[in-house]
Amino acid sequence: MNIIFFGSSDYVIPIIETLNKNFNLILVVTTEKPKINLASQKETLRDYPVIEYCVENIIPYLSVQQLNNSIIQQLQKLKCPVAVLADFGLIIPPEIINLFPKGIISIHPSLLPKYRGSTPAQAAILNGEKITGVSIMKLDEKIDHGPILTQVKEGILDADTSKTLYKRLFKKSSNLLSKVINSYLEGNLKLLTQNHAKATFTKSISRQDGFIDISSPELNIKDLKLKIRAYYPWPGIWFKIKLNEIIKTIKLLPEKIIQVEGKKPVSYKDFLNGYPKIKQQLGKLLKQLA
Repeated sequence: MNIIFFGSSDYVIPIIETLNKNFNLILVVTTEKPKINLASQKETLRDYPVIEYCVENIIPYLSVQQLNNSIIQQLQKLKCPVAVLADFGLIIPPEIINLFPKGIISIHPSLLPKYRGSTPAQAAILNGEKITGVSIMKLDEKIDHGPILTQVKEGILDADTSKTLYKRLFKKSSNLLSKVINSYLEGNLKLLTQNHAKATFTKSISRQDGFIDISSPELNIKDLKLKIRAYYPWPGIWFKIKLNEIIKTIKLLPEKIIQVEGKKPVSYKDFLNGYPKIKQQLGKLLKQLA
């Protein structure tokens, strides 16, 4: 069966692999946008994981920044019965949803209706959740609002970052996907309407969300530990401080690692040994985080 996939980032590679193995994946639509001609510089493909996979596996792909009439016309010509979407980054308009007689199957890394929106793993970690999961649903015109095909739970580990959690959730969804799609198309799945009254929503994250004021008396160590995990790898937890008479940006990374801009990440101990003059300023904070 012909199928189209919408998605970006290395998180969705297991999903593309599943679709390519079990269906006739005729097109991948991605928001990854190469800055150069990749055909002549293969070494840069690693910066665009979805495009890299498509090139290596000879799968047609379309790089888009907006879903305009030209894109709609290209998709319309393919006459594909169903599509799959995960971590795409653009809102799909009704004109595209309606191109697919069986709709678009969307993969969302939370137990809907909880944590709708673009940052569900970050929100779950920030809120100290112990359990999350992945939902496979039928896309409609509202954000993460459509009926559920299936859901599966997944524990959140004490060491999980948003990166490790997303990787595990999307991998888990890929293991379910082919069976779910076939059952859905055969009419053997009962779609469940979400309880919209219980919906919660996540917020978009900016770089400024990762900033902390290390001099603030309101700095909460427990919350900071959660933020270090939730905001890795982006935007990271960061602050500015004077090192050797120069203002530098410092990042607090998971696993008790710290990084000065322009330098390699090091342990808290090695950092304080390298900059003994600021032990009084940062020593207490790092000891609390250790």
